[in-house]
Amino acid sequence: MLFTGEGDPAADRRILRLAKSRKLRKIHPGIYSSNLDSPLESIVPRHWGDIVSHLLPGGVIAYKSGRDARPIDGRIYVVRGKTPRTFSLPGLTIKVIPGTGAVDGDVPYKRVFLAGQARWLLENLATGRGVAERVIPRTELEAELDKMLAIRGEQRFNQLRDTCRSLAESLGCAKEFQRLDGIMGALLGSHESRKLRSRQALARAAGRPCDADRLALFDSLFGSLRASALPEIPATAESGLALENFTFLEAYFSNYIEGTTFMVSEAEAIVFGGKLVPNRTEDSHDILGVFEAALRPPWRNEPPQTADDFLLWLKNVNALVMRSRHDKNPGEWKTRDNRAGATLFVAHELVQGTLREGFERIEALEDPLARALMIMFVVSEVHPFMDGNGRTARLAMNCILSAAGQTRIIVPTVYREDYLLPLKSLSNHADATPYLRAMTRIQAWTAAFDYGRPRLELCQALKRCNAFEEDLRNYRLIFP
Repeated sequence: MLFTGEGDPAADRRILRLAKSRKLRKIHPGIYSSNLDSPLESIVPRHWGDIVSHLLPGGVIAYKSGRDARPIDGRIYVVRGKTPRTFSLPGLTIKVIPGTGAVDGDVPYKRVFLAGQARWLLENLATGRGVAERVIPRTELEAELDKMLAIRGEQRFNQLRDTCRSLAESLGCAKEFQRLDGIMGALLGSHESRKLRSRQALARAAGRPCDADRLALFDSLFGSLRASALPEIPATAESGLALENFTFLEAYFSNYIEGTTFMVSEAEAIVFGGKLVPNRTEDSHDILGVFEAALRPPWRNEPPQTADDFLLWLKNVNALVMRSRHDKNPGEWKTRDNRAGATLFVAHELVQGTLREGFERIEALEDPLARALMIMFVVSEVHPFMDGNGRTARLAMNCILSAAGQTRIIVPTVYREDYLLPLKSLSNHADATPYLRAMTRIQAWTAAFDYGRPRLELCQALKRCNAFEEDLRNYRLIFP
């Protein structure tokens, strides 16, 4: 980008000569580009900072542009001077709003300023004719404040409110601060919650704060599930030996995925012989806990009907599965944050509110498999307990499938990465396609066996399909 009128007449003449010889492209009076090939609509937005600095030095990037420090939907709002103006360039509209120049807290950037946090909060609560286009939605602002409170705590939140109060005087934003003070007070519980509009902010005011980023992920999966035609595979292992065999394998593989590994013969001795493996009492009880939850009502086939029931169901099942691991507080919500690798799960103080929001989406799905996949992801993504979250999540999924008379899902050892990587892709990139593909495939595989045959024959059939293989480089799941 090259500019004329910067105080160097020689440079101006050189730029004009190059433009005349078509070695530069004129974008706007005084603004030129040496890029002769790319569309101007893509060039201009990339260089918005230099362009605004040239046209409006000393201006403040403000309102909705101030929050993100960039153009929004091809527009950028700049506070400067006393006269409203509009600059129309290819791919960028610059709206000049009369107002106060840079104040304490605004950050220098090139030859303009970026609105400080206190300033853009106040500006985005402005009202009046023509203001709506340049401010972010009220619900979005409340969600932003809720996130600030969750991350920084009450002390820093109140400090921000004090900064906004002082700044409001110099900006002439008394009414805006009054609105902001009402929102922040309601979030802190000191003002009436009727001042709030967003579900996230209302949840916090009601003592049930939730993780806004996770809600966006839930909504992404919810939309994909509603738009997908999912298979309906009737359950076939519902009684007798078939039920017993299926439940044993479900418990065996669900624990194996989490690192509680036994030989099949050892697991059989635990479940059917009542024999705990020496020096592995806790691991033995893990398998027994999942087996019992998968076999008996209400955990097998009576899913929760309300949000309160959902939270109680999860606590009871986790307590059953993890009953021998007293150091993990079985059946109690986590009291500190947990993570897996680089993935940080929902903060402990946001667990219950996020689960309740997740349950609303679960209940809004009509298809049983869609509800099952939704509940499994919600529990897995929140990770509400110190341990046993994966097993609890899969039991919740299968409970919904059993209640609908559909085949429960077994995730064999060889399918571990095919199961976990799509969950990670959904969590990190909001891409539900691999998750739906992986889960519908493994449900079809699960349903392809005769669970009524003797257990030894059944395990041999599973072995021929590589179900027990841990070497994931050299083995892949095979259908019978």
